Amino acid sequence: MIKRKFPHKTLLLLMLPVCQTAIAEQGTFSLTSGIDFSSGKYGGSTATEVIYIPFTARYETGDGLYKLTVPYISITGPGNVTPNIGRAVYASNAARTDAGMGDVVATATRSLINSAQSGIVIDITGKVKFGTADKFKGLGSGANDYAGETSVYKIFGRASVFGTIGYKIFGQSPGYTLNNTFYGSLGFSNKIDDQVSAGMIYDYRQATSSWGDPQKEWTIFLNRKINKQWKMQTYFFTGSGISSPDFGAGAMLTQIF
Repeated sequence: MIKRKFPHKTLLLLMLPVCQTAIAEQGTFSLTSGIDFSSGKYGGSTATEVIYIPFTARYETGDGLYKLTVPYISITGPGNVTPNIGRAVYASNAARTDAGMGDVVATATRSLINSAQSGIVIDITGKVKFGTADKFKGLGSGANDYAGETSVYKIFGRASVFGTIGYKIFGQSPGYTLNNTFYGSLGFSNKIDDQVSAGMIYDYRQATSSWGDPQKEWTIFLNRKINKQWKMQTYFFTGSGISSPDFGAGAMLTQIF
Protein backbone atom coordinates (compact mmCIF):
# COMPACT_ATOMS: atom_id res chain seq x y z
CA MET A 1 0.00 0.00 0.00
CA ILE A 2 1.50 3.35 -1.00
CA LYS A 3 0.65 6.66 0.51
CA ARG A 4 1.77 10.10 -0.67
CA LYS A 5 1.57 12.58 2.21
CA PHE A 6 0.94 15.82 0.31
CA PRO A 7 -0.70 17.72 3.18
CA HIS A 8 1.97 16.68 5.68
CA LYS A 9 4.83 17.82 3.49
CA THR A 10 3.37 21.16 2.45
CA LEU A 11 2.14 21.99 5.95
CA LEU A 12 5.50 21.12 7.49
CA LEU A 13 7.27 23.39 5.03
CA LEU A 14 4.81 26.16 5.82
CA MET A 15 5.74 25.82 9.50
CA LEU A 16 9.49 26.30 8.95
CA PRO A 17 9.57 30.10 8.80
CA VAL A 18 7.36 30.20 11.89
CA CYS A 19 9.76 28.27 14.09
CA GLN A 20 12.37 30.97 13.50
CA THR A 21 10.02 33.93 14.05
CA ALA A 22 7.22 32.49 16.17
CA ILE A 23 7.86 34.87 19.03
CA ALA A 24 7.86 37.99 16.88
CA GLU A 25 4.92 37.20 14.60
CA GLN A 26 1.65 36.65 16.42
CA GLY A 27 -1.91 37.66 15.63
CA THR A 28 -1.36 37.31 11.87
CA PHE A 29 -3.48 35.97 9.03
CA SER A 30 -2.02 34.57 5.82
CA LEU A 31 -3.04 32.80 2.62
CA THR A 32 -0.84 30.28 0.82
CA SER A 33 -1.11 28.52 -2.51
CA GLY A 34 1.21 26.84 -4.96
CA ILE A 35 1.82 23.55 -6.71
CA ASP A 36 3.26 20.18 -5.71
CA PHE A 37 4.22 17.67 -8.42
CA SER A 38 5.30 14.08 -7.88
CA SER A 39 6.05 11.07 -10.05
CA GLY A 40 6.57 7.46 -9.02
CA LYS A 41 5.99 3.87 -10.13
CA TYR A 42 5.15 2.61 -6.62
CA GLY A 43 6.14 -0.96 -7.40
CA GLY A 44 4.46 -1.00 -10.82
CA SER A 45 5.80 -0.58 -14.34
CA THR A 46 4.08 2.72 -15.18
CA ALA A 47 4.63 6.06 -13.45
CA THR A 48 1.83 7.86 -11.66
CA GLU A 49 2.00 11.66 -11.85
CA VAL A 50 0.16 13.77 -9.32
CA ILE A 51 -0.40 17.53 -9.23
CA TYR A 52 -1.52 18.88 -5.86
CA ILE A 53 -2.57 22.55 -5.52
CA PRO A 54 -3.39 23.57 -1.93
CA PHE A 55 -5.22 26.72 -0.84
CA THR A 56 -4.35 27.29 2.82
CA ALA A 57 -5.74 29.90 5.21
CA ARG A 58 -3.78 30.34 8.41
CA TYR A 59 -4.31 32.38 11.56
CA GLU A 60 -1.81 32.68 14.41
CA THR A 61 -2.59 34.35 17.71
CA GLY A 62 -0.88 34.07 21.07
CA ASP A 63 0.14 30.44 21.52
CA GLY A 64 -2.32 29.12 18.93
CA LEU A 65 -2.05 28.40 15.22
CA TYR A 66 -4.99 27.34 13.05
CA LYS A 67 -4.95 26.24 9.42
CA LEU A 68 -7.46 25.05 6.86
CA THR A 69 -6.32 23.60 3.53
CA VAL A 70 -8.65 23.06 0.57
CA PRO A 71 -6.77 21.36 -2.29
CA TYR A 72 -7.24 20.60 -5.96
CA ILE A 73 -5.69 17.36 -7.17
CA SER A 74 -5.00 15.81 -10.56
CA ILE A 75 -3.69 12.28 -11.09
CA THR A 76 -2.50 10.59 -14.28
CA GLY A 77 -1.46 6.95 -14.28
CA PRO A 78 -2.70 3.45 -13.42
CA GLY A 79 -6.21 3.34 -12.03
CA ASN A 80 -5.16 1.29 -9.00
CA VAL A 81 -3.14 4.14 -7.47
CA THR A 82 -4.96 6.62 -5.21
CA PRO A 83 -3.29 9.76 -3.79
CA ASN A 84 -2.82 9.61 -0.01
CA ILE A 85 -4.00 5.98 -0.04
CA GLY A 86 -1.96 3.85 -2.37
CA ARG A 87 -2.10 0.98 -4.83
CA ALA A 88 -5.16 -1.23 -4.48
CA VAL A 89 -4.26 -4.87 -5.01
CA TYR A 90 -7.48 -5.89 -6.77
CA ALA A 91 -8.32 -2.64 -8.63
CA SER A 92 -7.90 -2.15 -12.37
CA ASN A 93 -4.56 -0.71 -13.43
CA ALA A 94 -5.93 0.78 -16.67
CA ALA A 95 -4.50 4.21 -17.48
CA ARG A 96 -6.63 7.17 -16.43
CA THR A 97 -6.56 10.90 -15.74
CA ASP A 98 -8.84 12.26 -13.02
CA ALA A 99 -9.02 15.59 -11.22
CA GLY A 100 -11.11 17.40 -8.66
CA MET A 101 -11.27 18.61 -5.10
CA GLY A 102 -8.93 16.79 -2.73
CA ASP A 103 -9.28 16.04 0.97
CA VAL A 104 -9.76 19.12 3.16
CA VAL A 105 -7.33 19.27 6.11
CA ALA A 106 -7.92 21.23 9.34
CA THR A 107 -5.03 21.75 11.76
CA ALA A 108 -4.81 23.28 15.24
CA THR A 109 -1.47 23.83 16.98
CA ARG A 110 -0.75 24.89 20.55
CA SER A 111 2.69 26.12 21.60
CA LEU A 112 3.68 24.62 24.95
CA ILE A 113 7.11 26.28 25.08
CA ASN A 114 8.18 29.30 23.03
CA SER A 115 11.30 30.71 24.64
CA ALA A 116 13.31 33.50 23.05
CA GLN A 117 16.02 33.05 25.68
CA SER A 118 16.62 29.33 25.11
CA GLY A 119 15.57 29.24 21.46
CA ILE A 120 13.35 26.23 22.14
CA VAL A 121 9.84 25.83 20.71
CA ILE A 122 7.63 22.83 21.52
CA ASP A 123 4.25 22.46 19.83
CA ILE A 124 1.42 19.94 19.92
CA THR A 125 -0.83 19.61 16.89
CA GLY A 126 -4.10 17.93 16.05
CA LYS A 127 -5.18 17.28 12.45
CA VAL A 128 -8.36 16.12 10.79
CA LYS A 129 -8.40 15.08 7.15
CA PHE A 130 -11.96 15.16 5.88
CA GLY A 131 -12.82 12.63 3.16
CA THR A 132 -13.97 15.22 0.64
CA ALA A 133 -12.05 13.83 -2.35
CA ASP A 134 -14.09 11.82 -4.85
CA LYS A 135 -13.61 8.16 -3.96
CA PHE A 136 -15.07 6.95 -7.25
CA LYS A 137 -12.51 8.96 -9.22
CA GLY A 138 -9.75 7.47 -7.09
CA LEU A 139 -8.84 10.85 -5.57
CA GLY A 140 -9.26 9.71 -1.96
CA SER A 141 -10.71 7.06 0.34
CA GLY A 142 -13.88 8.95 1.23
CA ALA A 143 -13.10 8.50 4.94
CA ASN A 144 -11.95 10.93 7.63
CA ASP A 145 -8.47 10.52 9.16
CA TYR A 146 -7.15 11.88 12.46
CA ALA A 147 -3.61 12.61 13.63
CA GLY A 148 -1.81 14.03 16.64
CA GLU A 149 1.83 15.09 16.76
CA THR A 150 4.49 16.87 18.78
CA SER A 151 7.15 19.08 17.21
CA VAL A 152 10.34 20.42 18.77
CA TYR A 153 12.45 23.25 17.34
CA LYS A 154 15.81 24.48 18.60
CA ILE A 155 17.23 27.73 17.26
CA PHE A 156 21.00 28.30 17.22
CA GLY A 157 21.44 31.85 16.00
CA ARG A 158 20.92 31.67 12.23
CA ALA A 159 20.40 27.90 12.24
CA SER A 160 17.66 25.68 13.62
CA VAL A 161 16.99 21.96 13.97
CA PHE A 162 13.55 20.42 14.31
CA GLY A 163 11.78 17.13 14.66
CA THR A 164 8.23 15.80 14.70
CA ILE A 165 6.67 12.56 15.91
CA GLY A 166 3.03 11.72 15.37
CA TYR A 167 0.38 9.03 15.16
CA LYS A 168 -2.31 8.80 12.48
CA ILE A 169 -5.65 6.99 12.71
CA PHE A 170 -7.13 6.10 9.33
CA GLY A 171 -10.85 6.06 8.80
CA GLN A 172 -12.04 2.86 7.15
CA SER A 173 -13.92 2.85 3.88
CA PRO A 174 -15.08 -0.05 1.66
CA GLY A 175 -12.19 -1.00 -0.60
CA TYR A 176 -9.54 0.57 1.66
CA THR A 177 -8.11 -1.17 4.73
CA LEU A 178 -5.29 0.83 6.30
CA ASN A 179 -3.29 0.32 9.47
CA ASN A 180 -2.85 3.21 11.87
CA THR A 181 0.75 4.40 11.79
CA PHE A 182 3.45 6.34 13.58
CA TYR A 183 5.30 8.92 11.52
CA GLY A 184 8.07 11.42 12.08
CA SER A 185 10.52 13.85 10.55
CA LEU A 186 13.92 15.36 11.26
CA GLY A 187 15.43 18.41 9.65
CA PHE A 188 17.50 21.54 9.82
CA SER A 189 17.31 25.05 8.41
CA ASN A 190 19.94 27.76 8.07
CA LYS A 191 19.40 31.47 7.39
CA ILE A 192 21.67 32.43 4.51
CA ASP A 193 20.79 36.10 5.02
CA ASP A 194 17.86 38.09 6.39
CA GLN A 195 15.65 37.10 3.44
CA VAL A 196 16.74 33.57 2.50
CA SER A 197 16.94 30.27 4.41
CA ALA A 198 17.57 26.72 3.20
CA GLY A 199 17.59 23.25 4.68
CA MET A 200 16.67 19.58 4.50
CA ILE A 201 13.96 17.30 5.92
CA TYR A 202 13.83 13.51 6.28
CA ASP A 203 10.31 12.02 6.55
CA TYR A 204 9.50 8.50 7.74
CA ARG A 205 6.17 6.72 8.08
CA GLN A 206 5.34 3.14 9.00
CA ALA A 207 3.81 0.87 6.38
CA THR A 208 0.03 1.14 6.20
CA SER A 209 -0.43 -2.51 5.18
CA SER A 210 1.21 -5.91 5.53
CA TRP A 211 2.31 -5.92 1.88
CA GLY A 212 3.56 -2.34 1.80
CA ASP A 213 6.77 -0.88 3.16
CA PRO A 214 7.69 2.22 5.19
CA GLN A 215 7.67 5.54 3.39
CA LYS A 216 10.99 7.40 3.34
CA GLU A 217 11.47 10.80 1.74
CA TRP A 218 14.23 13.40 1.64
CA THR A 219 13.39 17.03 0.90
CA ILE A 220 15.62 20.04 0.30
CA PHE A 221 13.98 23.46 0.50
CA LEU A 222 14.62 27.15 -0.01
CA ASN A 223 12.55 29.88 1.67
CA ARG A 224 12.72 33.48 0.51
CA LYS A 225 11.12 36.47 2.24
CA ILE A 226 10.26 38.84 -0.61
CA ASN A 227 9.01 41.64 1.67
CA LYS A 228 6.88 42.02 4.80
CA GLN A 229 3.76 40.76 3.01
CA TRP A 230 5.09 38.06 0.68
CA LYS A 231 7.31 34.99 0.93
CA MET A 232 8.15 32.14 -1.45
CA GLN A 233 9.05 28.53 -0.72
CA THR A 234 10.46 26.00 -3.18
CA TYR A 235 11.42 22.39 -2.53
CA PHE A 236 12.57 19.20 -4.22
CA PHE A 237 12.15 15.67 -2.87
CA THR A 238 12.91 12.05 -3.58
CA GLY A 239 11.87 8.79 -1.97
CA SER A 240 12.87 5.15 -1.66
CA GLY A 241 10.83 1.96 -1.79
CA ILE A 242 7.45 1.20 -3.33
CA SER A 243 5.61 3.49 -0.90
CA SER A 244 7.33 6.71 -1.97
CA PRO A 245 7.47 8.80 -5.15
CA ASP A 246 10.62 8.64 -7.23
CA PHE A 247 10.91 12.43 -7.32
CA GLY A 248 8.93 15.61 -7.00
CA ALA A 249 9.05 19.37 -6.54
CA GLY A 250 6.88 22.18 -5.30
CA ALA A 251 6.58 25.94 -4.92
CA MET A 252 4.39 27.88 -2.48
CA LEU A 253 3.62 31.60 -2.30
CA THR A 254 2.34 33.16 0.93
CA GLN A 255 0.72 36.55 1.49
CA ILE A 256 0.62 37.88 5.06
CA PHE A 257 -2.13 40.33 5.98
